[in-house]
Amino acid sequence: MVTFIPEHVSSRLISHEAAFEPIRRSLVAAASEAARVYPAVIAFASDPRDRFSIKSGATAELAGLKVGAFWHNNPARGLPRHNSTILLIDQDCGRIGAVVEAAAANAYRTAAADAVAAKALARPDSETLAIFGAGNQALYEVGALARILPLARLHVVTRDHAKAEGFAARLAEQGVRLDVRVSEAEAACRAADVIVTATPSQAPLFAAEWVRPGTHVAGMGSDGRGKQELPVALFEGARLFCDLPAQSVEIGEFQHVRDRIASGALTLTAIGAVLDGREPGRTSPEEITVFDSSGIALQDLYIGQFLVDAAQAADLS
Repeated sequence: MVTFIPEHVSSRLISHEAAFEPIRRSLVAAASEAARVYPAVIAFASDPRDRFSIKSGATAELAGLKVGAFWHNNPARGLPRHNSTILLIDQDCGRIGAVVEAAAANAYRTAAADAVAAKALARPDSETLAIFGAGNQALYEVGALARILPLARLHVVTRDHAKAEGFAARLAEQGVRLDVRVSEAEAACRAADVIVTATPSQAPLFAAEWVRPGTHVAGMGSDGRGKQELPVALFEGARLFCDLPAQSVEIGEFQHVRDRIASGALTLTAIGAVLDGREPGRTSPEEITVFDSSGIALQDLYIGQFLVDAAQAADLS
């Protein structure tokens, strides 16, 4: 029998706190020899403005896939543009064991990866965050980071000033209260202890020389060929981390320095190896650390299993 967790149930069960540990475990698993993460499929629907992706993988514990979708005209129908469905495979027979609708959970999952990495790499006294982007995912990124860092100030950098002006109110609805200001890119970067980019950009959003020593930088938007949020020059003097090196150099932020990583000129470390103690994280207050999160299937599988377990424990499945 297939377990089905609908969106209205999964959205009740997920939170920043709930997502953190499953995502931490998924990133540790991704750095293990037992993990398998397969190339992402990026596809277009009948209307080429609509697209979907398939990410799949397996660990010693779980196997399955996530179908993510972006439907451009959904807001006109009163529906969100982004959707996400996780399919967990029954390891005994190969049939689908669980189907989890996870649109809200996907936003928490993405932000949790940033928070897990920031807890390991950002300075623990980080108080000022610069966020590039003022959309739905940017809200979740700030919420997740505010849980694990002593943030007091937020600089929002966006072309859409209408969204930016309502950012503080939307954060307050999530219980996050910060000194929020709309800033230009240079001012935001020069003030920041942590910089997060959550945009669909295909060109760098700021200059490397604007980033102060000791800053932690996280790129969350590059999940396809040609996307880019961070300046390549930043990588030369920084320590580089990601969710999965093999994917990051193909569709993530480090696709733009693939050859330099392959040659050994730059070193890229899986964050899971830091989390399980095999590699060092931040080693000094002055280091610049960079984390690229291209998003891997294992994150979805671990969140999916958490939601199945939580729904069954609450007798909601």
